[in-house]
Amino acid sequence: MTKKYGQNNPKIIDYVESLVNDNDPHLAQAQQIAQHRQIPKIQVSPLDGRHLEVIVRSIGAKKCVEIGTLAGYSGICIARALPEDGVLYTFEYESTHAETAEEVFQAVGLSEKIYIFIGPALNNLSQINDKGPFDLVFIDADKESYPQYLQWAEQNLRIGGVVLADNVFAWDHIADQDIDNPNLRASVDGLRQFNSTIFNSKRWRSTILPTGEGLAMAVKMY
Repeated sequence: MTKKYGQNNPKIIDYVESLVNDNDPHLAQAQQIAQHRQIPKIQVSPLDGRHLEVIVRSIGAKKCVEIGTLAGYSGICIARALPEDGVLYTFEYESTHAETAEEVFQAVGLSEKIYIFIGPALNNLSQINDKGPFDLVFIDADKESYPQYLQWAEQNLRIGGVVLADNVFAWDHIADQDIDNPNLRASVDGLRQFNSTIFNSKRWRSTILPTGEGLAMAVKMY
């Protein structure tokens, strides 16, 4: 039997997804608020949210950073895994999304653990440099800036800290050689550079979990 990367058997996919409780009241409430506010339905899946929560718990994280808040779905998954004195700093470009996330975090009782920064993350991340070093950074924002977000994470994570990054398969375009759409090409190029760095730099020990869109996980070695 050849053990291939990933799992494409629909029966296995359905089985695993059935194990995750997608009727979670807090996550359901987050989705309802986001739908009411007409936020794009591009949040992480319930299974990917579970990945985030389990990884945060497994490393004993107390201080986390999220780049790309959207409506707060992934933020719930991270923040609920933190201890009572844990904190999540989350960065969102769109003010409407950030306002929705703030409503979500208050509704589910997590707002005291979460600080939201509105505007370009590359401009705002320096505001928390003195709060580090951090235990985990989750990146799920503009793809062309992934290399810059990784550079910030490298400078501000503790040794043994973790970077997680979503969409690193570039919506199935990561292996394409010719991409005509300039916006898509910029995103794919950013993701390629990110992937290449975490796998080729000695500062990182990395893997990619074969989720639907690819979830990179890299540990800072020194």
